[in-house]
Amino acid sequence: MSAGESHGRAAIFAALAANLGIAVTKFIAYAVSGSSSMLAEAIHSVADSGNQALLLLGGARARRAADAEHPFGYGRDRYVYAFLVAVVLFVVGGVFSLYEGIHKLQHPEDLTNAIVPLVVLVIAIGLETFSLRTAMREIAKVRGDATLWQFIRHARSPELPVVALEDIAALTGLMFALLGVGLTVVTDDPVWDAIGTIFIGLLLLVVAVILGMETKSMLVGESATPAQVRAIRAALEEGPDITAVIHMKTMHLGPDELLVAAKIAVDGTDTAAEVARAIDAAEARVRAAVPIARVIFLEPDLLRRPVPEDV
Repeated sequence: MSAGESHGRAAIFAALAANLGIAVTKFIAYAVSGSSSMLAEAIHSVADSGNQALLLLGGARARRAADAEHPFGYGRDRYVYAFLVAVVLFVVGGVFSLYEGIHKLQHPEDLTNAIVPLVVLVIAIGLETFSLRTAMREIAKVRGDATLWQFIRHARSPELPVVALEDIAALTGLMFALLGVGLTVVTDDPVWDAIGTIFIGLLLLVVAVILGMETKSMLVGESATPAQVRAIRAALEEGPDITAVIHMKTMHLGPDELLVAAKIAVDGTDTAAEVARAIDAAEARVRAAVPIARVIFLEPDLLRRPVPEDV
């Protein structure tokens, strides 16, 4: 298991434990009070728990060994399950919350025992804060100098960005619910509870769009990071038997597995045995420089014209 996946699993387990407990208490609070905000938040927590279960399942399936049908392995299963998290669970949770909020807006219902959802929401905010702190601590170990948004946009491992966005959305949703229930108690107007539910639904849909766009990009096939591309090129060109990299393509086969295909220029006077030794040495240098570059295809050729700087 890679370091990135290990950090992601730690954050997922923390979030799963928090969300399962929170979901139960929210359903109890809804049953006691009839608050639509509490019902929306309970569904939100169920969706989050399902999300974490899917991410764990995707990680387990991605570790299967390559076979004849999938010669490059199953690394992209982590992207598939992250995409399911975004499109299925968040969209379903968001649409349900919108429906419930609009329904309660059209047919307001007074709250009963409003103190119960308020207490539950305060406790849930504390638990979600713990979950978010765990995710932020794990992200800090791997994000380097990138901001949180840059990390979410450019991370090749889906687990930590998904969990971070889930926790941020969960805390924001809890604030909406707390505001909706609180204003309902203060004004004795259940419309505020319905409005809080609608905002929770909109929040879930926004998160679904962000996650869907990011995981779709991973599924289509993203290249190595610019820093990795530079390191691979430098490793290839530092050998005495390779005069230049004519062109190179990279693609993630999974978060922790990179495919490198390059056409390299060799001396036209080299023998086949010398070219083979040069390629073997180049592959070793690339793997030493970028350990996740596990599938490497190098094609020897002759340099017939200057190589453009951006290849």
